[in-house]
Amino acid sequence: MMRIRARVYGRVQGVGYRASVHRRISSLAVTGYVRNMPDGSVELDITGEKAAVDAALSEAREGSPFSGVERIETEEIHGDSGYTEFVIER
Repeated sequence: MMRIRARVYGRVQGVGYRASVHRRISSLAVTGYVRNMPDGSVELDITGEKAAVDAALSEAREGSPFSGVERIETEEIHGDSGYTEFVIER
């Protein structure tokens, strides 16, 4: 298992980004969350097998029809996130 924390920058708030990404990532075998950050970025915390995490990051790059992802910064982190599914945090 691996755990990645990612920050997504660009036009990603107020454009359906979290809902779109949540819908697609929820069908993958990962747990964690997607949430808006005060600086206008979106944070994802994704835990799963490498292939599923990579697929989730690919979905994050795709975004929603109205979003514009400029860049994603990722870091591998250790420890259990405590999540049992992939959720939208408010």
